[in-house]
Amino acid sequence: MNASLDILPLSSWINTEGKPLVIAGPCSAETEEQMLETASQIKKEGFAHVLRAGIWKPRTRPGSFEGMGEAALPWLQAAKKETGLPVAIEVANPQHIELALKYGVDILWVGARTTVNPFNVQELAEALRGVDVPVLVKNPVNPDLQLWIGALERLNQAGVKKLGAIHRGFSNAQETKYRNSPMWNIAIELKTLFPELPVIGDPSHMAGKRSLLFEIAQRALDLNYDGLIIESHRDPDKAWSDASQQLTPPALAEMLHELHVRKESYPTDYQSQLEVVRGKIDHLDRELLENLANRMSLVEKLAEYKRDNNVAAYQVDRFREVLETRAAWGKSLNLYPNLVDELFKLVHMESIRKQTEVMNQINA
Repeated sequence: MNASLDILPLSSWINTEGKPLVIAGPCSAETEEQMLETASQIKKEGFAHVLRAGIWKPRTRPGSFEGMGEAALPWLQAAKKETGLPVAIEVANPQHIELALKYGVDILWVGARTTVNPFNVQELAEALRGVDVPVLVKNPVNPDLQLWIGALERLNQAGVKKLGAIHRGFSNAQETKYRNSPMWNIAIELKTLFPELPVIGDPSHMAGKRSLLFEIAQRALDLNYDGLIIESHRDPDKAWSDASQQLTPPALAEMLHELHVRKESYPTDYQSQLEVVRGKIDHLDRELLENLANRMSLVEKLAEYKRDNNVAAYQVDRFREVLETRAAWGKSLNLYPNLVDELFKLVHMESIRKQTEVMNQINA
């Protein structure tokens, strides 16, 4: 299936004056006072293009604060009137959409728990048919690019042309320093398939803690993301939800000031130098593939030997040896450990597949 979306550019539905889009506000709208004070501080700092707030908060287990619901929507109206900034909220069902539009919400986003369910997304798409409102789609909880694309396509097919994606990271299968693993490769692939699609980074939900916000936000800008959505609260330590990942508006303004926005294109003076370096990279990539092909030729000979001696294709001790020795070699060459680990897991699994294929073909 060809990958294409019929969407309008980000600049056609919000003016950021050429800067990355910044959406900021509390994880949850807790009280009218908290919402208005936070919004006022954000406006004063002058960095945000859009105010965000959680109205309905889907939680993993009942008993946690799940948002104030419709009662909080007039607070957003007041914040919008006071600051002049458009407001954005998460919606999870058609009733949420109806109420959001009733109270003049400007931008909607679909949360990770909703994106994962095509039935829910289709209900939202039908509710949005004929409605001219921007919609941002967060990646699904699990690392499934097709689900993410499917959600975007469903909304687009319902006529939503002001469409964008939010990269908020993916649930961890094991303990990591991040609340949600970025898995940047998935977002990069999405952007590669749909270069016209605005992609917004969500450092708050990837980090889970303030100390990691800067590095994730900078990485998103390094990858030419179109903007950031970051949680900001007047008093983060007293926030009713996600306290550890929120910043005060002044602290967020300071962090944003320190970020470097990269250029999308290159000055003419550097183009020839870049082409020389890229040519060398292309040459080395060719050599890498040739070496990989040579390695697989040796794997085929190994498969024949194992077949003749009735030896299993997979040897757990050998697998461990490969990972350990290659990790040591990679470290000595100053290569990123995760790169070496993932690379040789892929290479070894392909070796096992090739050996099994050769052994079965010969015995057939």
